[in-house]
Formats: sequence, C-alpha cells, structure tokens
Amino acid sequence: MTVKSLGNPFSKDTDLRHGADCGCNGCRTGQEHESESSARMSSDEMLERTVESAIVRSVFGQNDIGRRSFMGMLGGGTVAAALASVFPLDKAKAAILDDLGTPEKTDLNIGFVPITCATPIIMAQPMGFYEKHGLNAKVIKTAGWAVARDKSLSGEYDASHMLTPMPLAMTLGAGSVAEPYIMPAVENINGQAIVLSNEHMDKRDPKQWKGFTFGVPFEYSMHNFLLRYYVAEHGLDPDVDIQIRVVPPPEMVANLRAGNLDGYLSPDPFNQRAVWEGIGFIHLLTKDI
Repeated sequence: MTVKSLGNPFSKDTDLRHGADCGCNGCRTGQEHESESSARMSSDEMLERTVESAIVRSVFGQNDIGRRSFMGMLGGGTVAAALASVFPLDKAKAAILDDLGTPEKTDLNIGFVPITCATPIIMAQPMGFYEKHGLNAKVIKTAGWAVARDKSLSGEYDASHMLTPMPLAMTLGAGSVAEPYIMPAVENINGQAIVLSNEHMDKRDPKQWKGFTFGVPFEYSMHNFLLRYYVAEHGLDPDVDIQIRVVPPPEMVANLRAGNLDGYLSPDPFNQRAVWEGIGFIHLLTKDI
C-alpha cells in the first residue's frame, strides 16, 4: 500500500503545514493540491520521512518559514548532513522499520485516568488495536495520578496514562522511589484550560486573584507548572499569593460548585463540564499562555 508524500523537510519549497495553513504557491485549492500530490511513497519510505520530519520539526518548531529560509540559504543536503553528524539519523530510521517480532509479554494491565486524552488508550480495546498486535490488554480506570504512579511503581500496571512530567519525576525519585520510566507516546498537547467560578466573572485580571484557591491534577504536572508561570507573569507569587491544591480531575467541578476552589487548571472534559453546568467559565486556554 502506498500513501501520499509527507513532503521533504529538507526542501525550501516544501510546506510542512499541509492540512492547516498550507502555503504552497498561495494556498491553491484542495483539488489542485491533490493533483500536485500524485507522487506516492511506500509505507517504509513514509516512515523514514516521518523520522526526518520529526527531527527537523524538533529543531525549527512551528517556524516553518524559518525552516524554509534556512534550507534555502544552506541547502537541504548540507543541513541533512549536519543533523546526521550529531544525531544517528540512519539508526533512527532503521529502528522504526525493524520487525519487532512477538511481544515479550502479552497479558497487560494498562491504567488510565478518565479524561479526554485517555481516549486512544480506551478505544484501542474495542477497536481491536491491542488484539491486532498480539496483546491481551486490560484497560483499568484509575482514580487519579498518584494512584497511577503508585500502581505503576508497584508493578500492578504494565503501562499507564500519565502526565508528561511524571515519568521524569519517577525516574529522578521526586515524590516517589527512583525508578527509570520512558514515555513512548504523547496523547495530548495544549488540551487544558484555566477555569474560574462564575462568581469571578469580573476578575479577569490575574492581579485580582490574590487569596484565590486553585486546583491542579497533580504536583508533577504541566497544569501546576503553567498555572504558576501564568500568575507569576502577572506579578503574583504562586507560593504566597494563591493556594494551589492537588485535586483529582473528576472532582474538580464538584469542588468548584461547593466553593472549595475559586478556579482550576484542568484537562477536559471538566472545563466544558463546568461551563455546561453553569458554575464556571473558561478564562484562558493553555495554548495561549
């Protein structure tokens, strides 16, 4: 089976933003773009291109215009050679193409916390993804992040849905015994929001939040880090001027309703839930912090 080209990340003429703000020759119509994309790649070639694109994106981030200018000045071949000199590009490509063989362990317990970004982990079971790869996976609903961490460290879970800082904290022994952990997949980026109680509709300036109590899902979470960064950026000391409490995501809305929290930085669906129940409003999406 062949698939459409992802675009050569080392070419100054390739726009890697296809599907979003495609800038190829003035954003021509989708039909014209389709005819231009008649060149096909094999699955193996696509995987190799995926590795190249991931590495180039890690260097240039979202600045595709900067990437194209850089490729134009130095030449794609020169940039590719420079990256290959500091990163084992060929080994990375070979690794992704390797036939992994049969799984070392087929019976797995996989934990998840019931938030929106757990959807791939949950739906992989009824859609047959685990079975397709020879796995007999039991997907287990977990009360919160501390429980997910503890069950992972105890060996009760073979894999678990976690917040991005958690594997790093667990590896370093921050808040738990030190145990090396890896994060093989990212489920969600920028899918959170700051929610405030409707009582604070008139307090949109964070400088007015002195004395507020906020909930975050876990100490080692981007929610905690982003909330601290955001209030500090507006002149508040997150350790002095506000209180930050760890609250499991499913309990956020109830605590907001009860007045135990003035707001929270949380994943969905609990941001939209507060809006739907008429007790809170979305102050800011984390992608805008």
